[in-house]
Amino acid sequence: HVTYVRNITDIDDKINARALERRGNRDILTALRELTQDTQSVYLEDVSALGNLPPTYTPRATEHVAQMTQMIARLIAAGHAYVAEGHVLFDVSSKSDYGKLARRSLVDMIAGARIEVAPYKKNAMDFVLWKPSDADTPGWDSPWGRGRPGWHIECSAMAREYLGETFDIHGGGIDLVFPHHENEIAQSRCGFHAPVMANYWMHNGFLQVEGEKMSKSLGNFFTIREVLAEWPGEAIRLAMLQTQYRQPINWTG
Repeated sequence: HVTYVRNITDIDDKINARALERRGNRDILTALRELTQDTQSVYLEDVSALGNLPPTYTPRATEHVAQMTQMIARLIAAGHAYVAEGHVLFDVSSKSDYGKLARRSLVDMIAGARIEVAPYKKNAMDFVLWKPSDADTPGWDSPWGRGRPGWHIECSAMAREYLGETFDIHGGGIDLVFPHHENEIAQSRCGFHAPVMANYWMHNGFLQVEGEKMSKSLGNFFTIREVLAEWPGEAIRLAMLQTQYRQPINWTG
């Protein structure tokens, strides 16, 4: 018996911009909900056609902002986060083994950082837990002003809500190891003083097409629905399961 949680990330800057474009006379949160609901419906139809079992819970980020602000407050109180110019940031120097999942040392990451460092950051690698929202951007009231959560804190808060402070298996694509999953671990362990966030981390390999990375820019991009028009879902599922999950899946015509 498995409790399977697959959350919907419906607070995201790209999604916000798209919702603003099609907002019309509606408030921004209504436009956001309709946009993500449309995308989710298509996704659910496609994965059902592949024979995937539905999750036990499908939480939405927009419905769990209270849990996120509570978790951020815990991190601030414990000295793992700080407030700066309307932002709340996680202080990576407060976690001695930050980078363990990705097998990267903090010293090496700081030395190799090529990103522009915001002036309100203490350290180059500090990441956002909360950021301010303007009038056209979805936002919620918080002790640090009207704003919205960062991507990483969304997943930590929803995981804790449905699976507890430590759970068995955390999955995701190999591209999420750093920084997303590394930051999830940092938040969850420091926020709840837990020895681990998840007992096992399982990262799947990339999907390739004819040996190349699938991307719109290369013109080799296929949707599940397009593939389902040519083959039954069971055949597609079998083809994908023939590759060991950590290895790249090479889709050929």
